[in-house]
Amino acid sequence: MSVIVDQQPLAAEDLGLKTVGQVLAHLKRDNRLIVQVLIDGKEPDLRRFKAIKKSPLAGHTLFIETADPRQMAHQVLDEVEAQLSEADRLKGESATLLQRNQVAPAIEKLGGCFSAWQHAQESVLKVAQLRRIDPQTIKVHGRAFTELLAEFTANLRQIRDALDVRDFATLTDILAHKMNRAVEQWREALRYFRGAICF
Repeated sequence: MSVIVDQQPLAAEDLGLKTVGQVLAHLKRDNRLIVQVLIDGKEPDLRRFKAIKKSPLAGHTLFIETADPRQMAHQVLDEVEAQLSEADRLKGESATLLQRNQVAPAIEKLGGCFSAWQHAQESVLKVAQLRRIDPQTIKVHGRAFTELLAEFTANLRQIRDALDVRDFATLTDILAHKMNRAVEQWREALRYFRGAICF
């Protein structure tokens, strides 16, 4: 039996660990996030995970890679901040292009904004789930993060509605004003999230 965790041998037998599931539970107690498991050099079939957890360690080589959930959450939030900065740049360029009546390139830049905004929202919610943080408890200037998400989603709907009816004056106004405020609120929310994931 050989158990390797993050390139280091784990004395599973000395710890009284006899199954794959017991090793995984031991690592979770140490607040580690399991990111990869190999049994005898192969990834297990996750559809059979309950049965795999009952598998004895004897006669097998178990390789596990873990990550620190806090560190992972910080990395995700760093990426979200970078994406928000890029989306903000694209949003500004889109508004400028709309003011010049260059609709096609403006809409193309908006597509990049939508992707970044959607990814940011999904990523922050996943970080909250990973760190077991209720987004309702994150307050930004007295408002719950979930309220900010709802407002942000409403702004995105207004952008889509303006695009659908080709109301580029309204679209320019939303991009230049409402979305500036929304992005600043997002940045503030990320600062609060960073504080919350430290614990």
